[in-house]
Amino acid sequence: MTHHKIGTRDGLLIAVICLAWAGNFITTALGVRELPPILFSAVRMGILALVLLPFLRIPAREQWSRLVLVALNNGAVHLSLCAIALKLAGDLASPAIALQSYVPMSALLAWWLLGEKFAWRTGIAIAICFSGVLVLGFDPIVLDKPSALWAMLAAAFFLALGTIWMRGLQGVDVVQQQGWSALISVLPMVLVSFLLESDVVASVQNASLTTWACVSYSALVSSLLGHGLYFALVKRHPVAQITPYLLCAPVLAVIFGIMVWGDRPGPKLFIGGAMVIGGVLIIAYRNIVKNKRSV
Repeated sequence: MTHHKIGTRDGLLIAVICLAWAGNFITTALGVRELPPILFSAVRMGILALVLLPFLRIPAREQWSRLVLVALNNGAVHLSLCAIALKLAGDLASPAIALQSYVPMSALLAWWLLGEKFAWRTGIAIAICFSGVLVLGFDPIVLDKPSALWAMLAAAFFLALGTIWMRGLQGVDVVQQQGWSALISVLPMVLVSFLLESDVVASVQNASLTTWACVSYSALVSSLLGHGLYFALVKRHPVAQITPYLLCAPVLAVIFGIMVWGDRPGPKLFIGGAMVIGGVLIIAYRNIVKNKRSV
C-alpha cells in the first residue's frame, strides 16, 4: 500500500475515532456499576448484532474457523476482560494506558506464530512498553487494585491474538467482521454471564436509562462508528501510519478520567504511561520505515 498524506478530512475522522474510543472508557465504567461486566459486554454485542444483521452475508466455508477465532478473541474475551478491568479499577487512566500494550504483544505474537522478524530498535521499544507497564503498576492507585491491571493486560493479549488471526481473513469487510463477531460472541457471553455473575436478570430489570445509554454508546459509537471509520482509514493508509495518531485515544481517556471521573494519577502513572505510549510510537515509526522500504 502506498503512503498518502493524511489530509484534513482523514484527520477529522481520526479525531472522531479517538473521541469515540476515549469516551467508551467512561461509558463502560458507568455501565458496569449496574450491569455485571460480562453481561454489559454481551448486551453491547447484542445491540451491534441486531443493527448489522440485515447486512450480513454467509462467509466462505474456509473462512469460518478463522472468523470464529477472531470473534471470540476480539469480541467475547477481549471486551469482557476490558469491562471487568474497568469494574475493578479505581481509575480510568491506568486501564486506558495498559490496553495499549496490545501493540508490542502483537509484534511478539507475529514473531512467535507467523515467523515475522523485527529489528533491534523495535525490540527496545517493546521492552520500553513493558517496562512502562511495570512502572505504572507501582502507582498507588494501581497497587490498590492490581487485579484491574492484570485483567486489562489479559484483554490486551487477546486483542493482540485476535489481530494476528485477522490477517488471514479474506473477503470479510468491516461490516461483515463486526456483525459476525457480534453474532458469534453473544451466546457464549450470555452463558458465561449466567454461570459466573450474580443477579443477572435483576440487574437488567433494574438498569437505569443512563446504563442503557452507556451500553448503546459502546455498541453504536465505539464499535460501529469508531471501528467502522478505522477500517475505512486503513483502506487508504497503512495501519502503521495511523497508529501514532490513534494514541490520542488513551491520552484523551486520561484527560477525561481527570476531568470527569475524578482521577488523581500519581507520577509513576504518568512516567509509566509515557513509556508505554512512547514505545508504541517507536514501534509504529519502525513499521512505517519498514513499509516504505518494501514499496
